[in-house]
Amino acid sequence: MQAPTAEALMRSRYSAFVLDKLPYLLATWHSSTRPAALEPNPPDLKWLGLAVKKAQVQDADHATVEFVARSRQAGRAHRLHELSRFVREDGRWYYVDGDLN
Repeated sequence: MQAPTAEALMRSRYSAFVLDKLPYLLATWHSSTRPAALEPNPPDLKWLGLAVKKAQVQDADHATVEFVARSRQAGRAHRLHELSRFVREDGRWYYVDGDLN
């Protein structure tokens, strides 16, 4: 099933990161910025949650999602705060890139 919105894709990608679903992450990453491969999570990394701060639609095929993902590794807390850009092509949303805050 395809994500109906950029925010839905962001949430599904977070779940894929948590579950190490690397093929899904690559398939939902836009070909212009997609890496050749991804590394699985380190064994001591634990994802703790996702908070979507804002989702904005620029037009029918462009959107941004600001989020904070929390994790813990080796007993240390980490926060990933990003403003992500998404594009829709042929009716399907893709993650393009993002700016870290």
